[in-house]
Amino acid sequence: MQRENKNCRPWQRTVKGMAYSGLAAALLLAAGTAHATMYRWVDGNGRVQYSDTPPTTYQKSGGAEMSKQGVVIKRTQSEAERKAEAERLAEQKQIQAEQQKQALLDRALTQTYTNEAEIDLARDRALEHHKLAIKGAEIRSEAVKATIADLKARIATIEKSGNKVGPGITEQLDLATREGLELKRTILNNEEAMQKVRDKYAADKARFKVLTTTRQ
Repeated sequence: MQRENKNCRPWQRTVKGMAYSGLAAALLLAAGTAHATMYRWVDGNGRVQYSDTPPTTYQKSGGAEMSKQGVVIKRTQSEAERKAEAERLAEQKQIQAEQQKQALLDRALTQTYTNEAEIDLARDRALEHHKLAIKGAEIRSEAVKATIADLKARIATIEKSGNKVGPGITEQLDLATREGLELKRTILNNEEAMQKVRDKYAADKARFKVLTTTRQ
């Protein structure tokens, strides 16, 4: 009887080993099944599709990686969604940059002026330069106009007498005419610059009023 028990032990070990192997295989199979995934996406015709493997257009169309129980494991954005997200982030970054810039401008404004009258004085000082430039151009423009009128009169007299107008006087007239045009541009540019100065200080004054009122 003892011999028979000894002979049974190898068989029992074999059975146990097979049981353990079967259990391990079952566990591995269950684990593989639990982690198996399927893919859901929308095709070019707008229909929802499911598959055990992602389509070749998955990166473009986007979709969801799901478990066999239908739980979404991972979401992949479509090309259009990624583009929209990038645009949204860029817009948000731009807004933040503008907010930071405005904060710096506000700080400089409140540190530069203590009241609105000081802003008006700064505006007047900034305008003075352009006023002087316009005044000088206007004075010079009157002199140039007189020169042009004199040259034209001389040319008319020469032509009336039947003589040929020399190149020197013609060149003088061309130079005076070009200078007159340049003076007009100088006046116009300074007038436009003055308007920009007025607009800038008007905006600064309005912003300063908002900031100081908010603090109160």
